[in-house]
Amino acid sequence: MFRTALRNVLAHKGRLLMTLLAVMLGVAFVAGTLVFTSTVSEAFQRSSEKGFEHVDVSLRPVGDAGGPDRASAAPAGLPRETLQQAEELPGAASATGVVSGFAALADKNGDLVGDGWSTRGANYQGRDGEDARYPMRRGHAPQEEGEVALDARTAERTGYRVGDTVRMSVSGPVRKEKVVGVFTTDDGNVAAGGTLVLFDDATAQRLFAKPGQYTQIQLEAAEGTTQAALKARAEKILPPRTEAVTGRKLADDQSQQIENSMSGMRTAMLVFAGIALFVGIFLIANTFTMLVAQRTKELALLRAVGASRRQVTRSVLLEAAGVGLAASVVGFGAGIGIAVGLRSLVSRLGTMPDGPLVVSPDAVAASLVVGVAVTVLAAWLPARRAAKIPPVAAMGSVHAPSTTRSLVLRNTLGALLAGGGTALVLAATSREDGEAMMGAGAALLLVGVFVLTPLLSRPLIAAAAPVLRLFRVSGKLARRNAVRNPRRTATTASALMVGLTLVTGFTVVASGVQQAIEKMAAESVAADYTVSMANFTPLSPEVEEKLKGLDEVTATSPMRTTAARVDGRNRQLTGVNGETVDRLLSLDFTEGSWSGVAGGTKAVVDADTAEEQGWKAGSDFRVAYADGSRETLTVAGVYDGSEFARGIMLDASTLTPHMPRVTDMRVLVETDSGPSEATRDTLQKELGNNPALQVQDQEDISEGIAQLVSVLLNVLYGLLAMAVVVAVLGVVNTLAMSVFERGQEIGMLRAIGLNRRSVKRMVRLESLVISLFGGVLGIGLGVFLGWAAGELIASTGMDTYALVLPWDRLGVFLALAALVGMLAALWPARRASRLDILQAIRTE
Repeated sequence: MFRTALRNVLAHKGRLLMTLLAVMLGVAFVAGTLVFTSTVSEAFQRSSEKGFEHVDVSLRPVGDAGGPDRASAAPAGLPRETLQQAEELPGAASATGVVSGFAALADKNGDLVGDGWSTRGANYQGRDGEDARYPMRRGHAPQEEGEVALDARTAERTGYRVGDTVRMSVSGPVRKEKVVGVFTTDDGNVAAGGTLVLFDDATAQRLFAKPGQYTQIQLEAAEGTTQAALKARAEKILPPRTEAVTGRKLADDQSQQIENSMSGMRTAMLVFAGIALFVGIFLIANTFTMLVAQRTKELALLRAVGASRRQVTRSVLLEAAGVGLAASVVGFGAGIGIAVGLRSLVSRLGTMPDGPLVVSPDAVAASLVVGVAVTVLAAWLPARRAAKIPPVAAMGSVHAPSTTRSLVLRNTLGALLAGGGTALVLAATSREDGEAMMGAGAALLLVGVFVLTPLLSRPLIAAAAPVLRLFRVSGKLARRNAVRNPRRTATTASALMVGLTLVTGFTVVASGVQQAIEKMAAESVAADYTVSMANFTPLSPEVEEKLKGLDEVTATSPMRTTAARVDGRNRQLTGVNGETVDRLLSLDFTEGSWSGVAGGTKAVVDADTAEEQGWKAGSDFRVAYADGSRETLTVAGVYDGSEFARGIMLDASTLTPHMPRVTDMRVLVETDSGPSEATRDTLQKELGNNPALQVQDQEDISEGIAQLVSVLLNVLYGLLAMAVVVAVLGVVNTLAMSVFERGQEIGMLRAIGLNRRSVKRMVRLESLVISLFGGVLGIGLGVFLGWAAGELIASTGMDTYALVLPWDRLGVFLALAALVGMLAALWPARRASRLDILQAIRTE
């Protein structure tokens, strides 16, 4: 039976080519994902470990929630005295004070370098004027205010040289600094595309901490001293609310963070690889079903000469395993090529450190197992069906059709699965924790619709009859061919259905979320502009002071937050300008108002917090600030919270004296002329054209959200495109094999007068009908699941969410389904039209 299976594979290699391609694509995606993420993870881990080569123990602050009536204060810095004590510890070869924070650098065009997410500033400190962490490649280290050094990667990207003046920002105001040096570093953030700017010690302390304080102290052990021993000695000099951590643990923690960040990307890519393989299952099952049908006599003969049902099943499964193995090997090679290409791309972009290509045994095993298992699984049902062929009936060419009992059983099972899935999806829409239930319901619904597709194919394809009549004989034959074998039509269309269901569902949800956030912004923010840092780091109060002094500005309010203990619970307090905030924020009050907040001890709270605490207008509550002082506040009003305004808000003059460091998250601005390009340009110019500052009106906020959603959707479309490609292969394969099956029939049609053009049109229309059938089902299911997911989002707090049907994109998806049908039919239609008439008629 093994030799028989091998001969069958070699005999039908052309017909199995599409199956091999489908499995190969899925395996390539799996292998490429595993190899690429392992390579990136390994490169970053090596870089992080190298970055901690000179760190054996680190002293750093830790947060302390304190007692039940204390604020959760920000960690204190490490004083210079602790650095001196660390230098004198037995077994310590050196001690280095570290201070760092956000520092945005502008390139020569005034644009932000690194997009602000990994742009840092730090201090240069070392014995005898040298810091081992940052070897200088050119120039010298910064020695006074106004001097900076840039990492070599950033200098190369921006074209800055020693002696140039750069524009940058730490917390809002623009600073002009002179580049005095260029250094090299093993910092993983820099290797990932970030920037690092070094200041002299005193300047860095003033910018990122307090004069005379450090955010960390790093110790290097003397020869013969272990990290554990040095850590034990360092713990004896620790100030309150600080801890000692070994360099090994720091490297392990950073490696774990890198692994966690990689795991998210790996999981997402593997999910889409799984979708492609799932869609491929339909193609594989269809291919083997058709092969089994074409080899009915051959299998019957095997049964007649003594082969058992188990042997016939095993023969078909061995064929599938052979195809799966070949596809897996080719797919794994293609996956390594994908990983090499991706590594080359990200290395060229400067977003990852150098490192070798990592091809782990797990990636090899996973790729081979996935490819073979998926192929064998998809071929199992056709194999069982082959084993049940009655030898005598098959040898007599009496192909037993599906019995009424089997069709009733299939339709009943499909109805139960689809009904159960729909019920679960609907039940999940009203539950705040309904994600798992909705996922299970969506899966059941998809499977149920797949089982029901043969039943649905006849009425839906019949709906296209009026259009097909326009093509006369070709259209009539195409419709009859499409419904001749409902199971085959359904399986072919289901591959496209799954891909379009996912694409449509994501699009509907994204459209609703985008409109909800736009509506939320319009309803919550009455200010003409909001000013914030590009990466949402805190703003210096100098920014608001600068804005206040402008003639165009009529009102401002900061939004500054700090941690506190409120009635024994950790809460965030937000300070605002009580005199102007009612003009800048549009809050929907259910009780009370802003009255009494300005300059007093009253506050407004969002409805969720008020309900949780049992407060209402006039209620008093105790606050323990970060500096340890306590105060009683009174609820002046209760409002409906949103993404832009929630929590406890009080007058900034009441909150500011208790903040360890006064910073703003954003500043709300009202102008005399309202939002306009000229006004925005004026504000940006007065703020120094700071690349790290965002001056946004409501339209800008909406456009930013739209751009973010569009980028996410484009990534999803790109990844799901593979599922559509596999679906195209499925349609091509089905049509090609169907043309082979119907060779005699096509020959007879040609003999009685149907010309080549009409034959081509018949096959193309058949392909078009099947693809549109899958497209209509997919779009319909996608809209339903998108609506359900949106209802779940709305029930979890996004009250402004509403269903938005993007008709233009839905039209594009339907047109895409039609295009899939037309492209997939090109080769089968050409093949059908070129069949030799006499040879086709003689074919049995």
